[in-house]
Amino acid sequence: MKKPATKTQYAALPWRHSGGAREVLLISSRDTGRWVIPKGWPIRGLSPAESAAREAYEEAGVGGQIGKRPIGAFEYPKKLDSGKTQTCKVEVFALEQMIQHPTWPEQGQRKLQWFSLTEAVSAVQEPQLKDIIRKLK
Repeated sequence: MKKPATKTQYAALPWRHSGGAREVLLISSRDTGRWVIPKGWPIRGLSPAESAAREAYEEAGVGGQIGKRPIGAFEYPKKLDSGKTQTCKVEVFALEQMIQHPTWPEQGQRKLQWFSLTEAVSAVQEPQLKDIIRKLK
């Protein structure tokens, strides 16, 4: 059986300064509740960075300055509605959080929590994402 091709998603890694240290915002996934970052499929008409920023707004209600280039990438197995698993490559863009919108599309569907970089590294599961968060210092 042929393995399906890897698909690309775009993600935002929202961060802010808090008391002189950087913090990152993680959100819970809707299916397993594990800590992840806002990510999704490419959005027609938007650049990869703009797609990542849109996901941050839709999933976490945050807005801010998005980097033009990815700060890293990781792969994970995405479970599709069909029950099959698709390998996804996620390009990650840093997003300096400047606003928390009062309402957003997926409000109430996920937990949101700010973590220190050390706590965030411990909270996420993907080893490559841990490395990206470590580099945010």
